[in-house]
Amino acid sequence: MEKTRTLKILLAFRAFFALLFGGKLPDDLVAELGLTAKSAAPAPKAPPPPPPPPQFKPVDGALQLLGMLQRDGRILDFFMEDIAPYTDEQIGAAARDVHEKTREILIRHFAPAPVIDAVEGSQTTAPKGAGLAKFIGNVPASGEPGPGVLRHRGWKATTVALPALASKQDLTILAPAEIELE
Repeated sequence: MEKTRTLKILLAFRAFFALLFGGKLPDDLVAELGLTAKSAAPAPKAPPPPPPPPQFKPVDGALQLLGMLQRDGRILDFFMEDIAPYTDEQIGAAARDVHEKTREILIRHFAPAPVIDAVEGSQTTAPKGAGLAKFIGNVPASGEPGPGVLRHRGWKATTVALPALASKQDLTILAPAEIELE
């Protein structure tokens, strides 16, 4: 009994100093203590990669703009309404409000400017560049058309400043239904 206790104390000291100075128990001591070697801990897993950034399609910008025009200018409500039962004065009043709010949205997000900054009806020459002018009237079959009368100044966006899209936003919902609770 005394010998067994001494053997246990000796093993305890060996284990203590092996762990203190070596960081692990030697295989013979593990066997002597009747332990089984633990398999090496798996390497820590790398954190999962971040989710890919949301992929937006060109149609998303169009839906976003249409949603803004509805939210701020009620443009869909105006165009989807059957206007036959209304008087011209009622339609004109509604159109004035839709026009004002839609104009604000266009200026805020696109800052439109004329392609040709001249008075309509004046003589002008087309600016150089593809798509900047459309020729109407007696257009020659070949060669560069000369100067002509400006019938429409055209428009170009000088900036595009749309709000960032939320990845979980359903852009097909142009305006949510509104339910009044009583």
